[in-house]
Amino acid sequence: MFTPTDEQTRAADHFHTGDHMALQAGAGTGKTSTLALLAKSTRRRGRYIAYNRAIAHDATTRFPSTVTCKTAHALAYAAIGHRYARRLDAPRRPAWKTGQDLGITKPVRIAGHDLMPTTLSNTVMRTVTRFCHSADTTITDHHVLPLRGLDSPTAHSQLAAVVLPFARKAWEDLQRSDDGVVRFDPDHFLKIWSLTNPKIPADYLLLDEAQDTNPVVEHIFNSQRDHAQLVLVGDSAQAIYHWRGAKDIMTGFDGTHLPLSRSFRFGPHLAREANRWLTIAQAPIRLTGTDTMPTELGPLTHPDAILCRTNVGAMKHVMNHLATGTRVALAGGGDSLRALALAARDLKDGRRTHHPELVLFPTWGTVQDYAAHDPCGRDLQPLVDLVDTHGTHAILTAVSHLTTEENAQVTISTAHKAKGREWARVQVADDFTPPKDTDEQDSQGRPVPGPIDDGEARLAYVAVTRARTQLDIGGLAWIDTHPDGHPENPSE
Repeated sequence: MFTPTDEQTRAADHFHTGDHMALQAGAGTGKTSTLALLAKSTRRRGRYIAYNRAIAHDATTRFPSTVTCKTAHALAYAAIGHRYARRLDAPRRPAWKTGQDLGITKPVRIAGHDLMPTTLSNTVMRTVTRFCHSADTTITDHHVLPLRGLDSPTAHSQLAAVVLPFARKAWEDLQRSDDGVVRFDPDHFLKIWSLTNPKIPADYLLLDEAQDTNPVVEHIFNSQRDHAQLVLVGDSAQAIYHWRGAKDIMTGFDGTHLPLSRSFRFGPHLAREANRWLTIAQAPIRLTGTDTMPTELGPLTHPDAILCRTNVGAMKHVMNHLATGTRVALAGGGDSLRALALAARDLKDGRRTHHPELVLFPTWGTVQDYAAHDPCGRDLQPLVDLVDTHGTHAILTAVSHLTTEENAQVTISTAHKAKGREWARVQVADDFTPPKDTDEQDSQGRPVPGPIDDGEARLAYVAVTRARTQLDIGGLAWIDTHPDGHPENPSE
């Protein structure tokens, strides 16, 4: 047992009075320990809704038996998703093939532009995806993303008039449990479950990583308010998945808002560095480090982890370290990357592949197009970037020499994949580039740097807060000379 901080004790007090709560938990502030503290203090039945399966599995070892730990998708699968097991195992289908089966066979002219069937099919599937991530009950025109050249309200209205009938037909197809032409994925059964207005049997619900919540999950969670106590926990400054449709539901939550600001991961020096980025991101909290954790800031020759901005940057560091004989691990492992690289090699060489992810693609060019334009293929974009940048031979050679994190001398990761992780010594890679200069000049005639994007500030905050004993700020060192890097009232 640990001694709770004053903030954790305050959270426990509000939990016992039955308050709905939103806990702003900064990096390393013991959010899981705090939630476990709440759960162990009551005999009531709870549900912990985890961000992913790994977190849910870890939580089962930390929470009492009165708490069931699952992801939202796992809850939906148990309730309704298992009925679609046959469709979930189907291979990928490019949107243009699905579009043909839905009846999209001819170009359509809108506002002076000819939309080819492939473009129209992609737009239809993107519309269905946006609907599934939303809390809406029907597909309407605001789910149709505007296309370049069709940005005016009139053009978008004409586009929606063409897209919506096909999108609704695709959604009808997806609700059939036995068979269909549209490839079925977990977001589909989550949406179908949400439309049943499910009641989750529990006395209280704990929603983790609430800063990166899809509106559909937000709807399911908030719908339990009448019969269950709701507790959100997250860090608004770590909201780094907006590009995937995620939403920070912390700040607008109707309930008692409490902070967890004492970080047990690192000391005061790193807390000050983190607070620079928190200030830039206009986050609602500032961190205080633990005095007994004297985290140092300075150059590292042998880091335990190197955090990169991009997947291509991560692969570059993997290859560079392997060339020096260093034992390297890639966060998430390399098995899936190897299988996909082999499939990519076959397609580039003019052969069809049997890989279930790419089996329906005749050429590498069709994969490139699918990843760039089809909403169902966005998860393949990192692979396409790697193949086009390094080639399949270099990737396969590098992957064959990867080791496990337990045996590695260094772990390479993107900042996105590093979220929720920590290492003793962390180095920030050099692909975190500063914002472009403006046309203005300072008093000494030097270009004035452009403003730092909020999203980039949040990602930088995630990167710098993964270290326990030493941080090499590396590729983010440009913050020292940026005007926003020196807040007027820096706090610890």
